[in-house]
Amino acid sequence: MTVYQLVQIIWVASCALLIVLVLLHSPKGDGLGGIGGQAQLFSSTKSAEATLNRVTWILSLTFISLTVVLSAGWLNN
Repeated sequence: MTVYQLVQIIWVASCALLIVLVLLHSPKGDGLGGIGGQAQLFSSTKSAEATLNRVTWILSLTFISLTVVLSAGWLNN
């Protein structure tokens, strides 16, 4: 297994995990419910949500940086 193949595997895994984590996020806005006054004024950020946000940011930065590395051809095929 070459370094290029290993980076590709990590890239695909980060892509799949990023999709799952984005789908796990709770919606921030109330959509049209905010017009009728049904929006919550105070919402507390739980530690699980903060951890989910942190992991999502780390995976997104990993995915974007590996995309740049793979598309620029900096690794030998």
